[in-house]
Amino acid sequence: MRFCDLIVKKRNGQKLSEEEIKSMIKEFIEGKIPDYQMSAMLMSIFFTGMSNNEIKYLTMAMVNSGKIINLSSIPGIKVDKHSTGGVGDTTTIALAPMVAAAGVPVAKMSGRGLGHTGGTIDKLESIEGFKTELSIDKFIKIVREVGISIISPTSDLAPADKKLYALRDVTGTIESIPLIVGSIMSKKIAAGADAIVLDVTTGSGAFMKEYKDALKLGKIMVDIGLELEKEIVAIVSNMDEPLGFAIGNSLEVKEAIEVLKNRGPEDLRNLCLELGSYMLKLGGVVKTPEEGRNKLIKIIEEGKAFNKFKEIVMAQGGNLRVIENPELLPLAKYCLKIKADKSGYIQKIDSQLIGESAMILGAGREKKESEIDLSVGIVLKKKVGCKVGTGEDLAEIYYNNSKKLKEAKKKLLSSFTISNKKPKKSPLILATISGQGIKEFL
Repeated sequence: MRFCDLIVKKRNGQKLSEEEIKSMIKEFIEGKIPDYQMSAMLMSIFFTGMSNNEIKYLTMAMVNSGKIINLSSIPGIKVDKHSTGGVGDTTTIALAPMVAAAGVPVAKMSGRGLGHTGGTIDKLESIEGFKTELSIDKFIKIVREVGISIISPTSDLAPADKKLYALRDVTGTIESIPLIVGSIMSKKIAAGADAIVLDVTTGSGAFMKEYKDALKLGKIMVDIGLELEKEIVAIVSNMDEPLGFAIGNSLEVKEAIEVLKNRGPEDLRNLCLELGSYMLKLGGVVKTPEEGRNKLIKIIEEGKAFNKFKEIVMAQGGNLRVIENPELLPLAKYCLKIKADKSGYIQKIDSQLIGESAMILGAGREKKESEIDLSVGIVLKKKVGCKVGTGEDLAEIYYNNSKKLKEAKKKLLSSFTISNKKPKKSPLILATISGQGIKEFL
């Protein structure tokens, strides 16, 4: 069958077979299907969707488009974590050492950011000397010896995803749930994990703005994972306001260190404990998430989580002095305090506007080739529900380029809504999704 006929088939809402999808991905990777035809297919999928079987076939075709990492030489159940992203999302840096200190090996591949702020790899590279581009052998060796390693993905890991994502980015098909599932799950499966915990964020600063869409995405990923014989749990978390107080690469590392030292923002800590409790359960070291949460709290209080973070920094070439004294992390030259122009309660903090403000300062990338400034960003002084007086600090802007300040400040100020009435704050954890079903907390 000609590829044009497959486009028409999917455009008309018919299901593609496993062989058709395998052939489509293989020929696209080989350059036999031009971008304009694949763009038409992506748009057909966007409008007519895919069945669970089609998504499963797509995911595995993408997995098999490149190398699959074998982690079997690492003892224990390897549990990975993935977040669909948000503003101030520092969970991996705080969470992974906690989980590793509890005895679950964490072999994690993370990405660079495109959008509001840097990705986990950008953030870690704000630690002087920290190496994220390691060979697979070195990666596995560190996990065996330390219990944890976080590196950037190798170029031969799910290469179909890289090619498809580049097209999705310029054809308005990013939001397609089947394509999101294929992208996320293919990378996680190719990276070799035995089990996966997903943080599906929703709200103004998230990819999925609507709760119902985040719930649908989480449910499909769990279903596909189970069909592919991977244990998966999805947590739907609230990203209507930024997670924690810091937005910006080195600023977020500093905040993650605070959490590991049994301090730091309550929401960031609680999300880490929630995700980590399920990672420990899937990793077989506890029987229930509640037991996992208690174990993690004890690990943090005893300093074991912070010590594990120091071990990974040393193993990957980072300067330990920076971790022991976070004031040595890169920090912008200038700081401007943003003050409230009236008194009341913080009714809303628009995460997307905060993220855009940070990106203007240079904390994120508008394009993949954009250079990132690891030292700039925003530190919030108030969160939703806080009382604020006229002239009181709302946030601090850390910047190097004064030309960018005016626009960033304007956007940041517009992100705060202050009113006389104290708002009812939404829960941080909105739902959990597993093979046993959906549990909602709204």
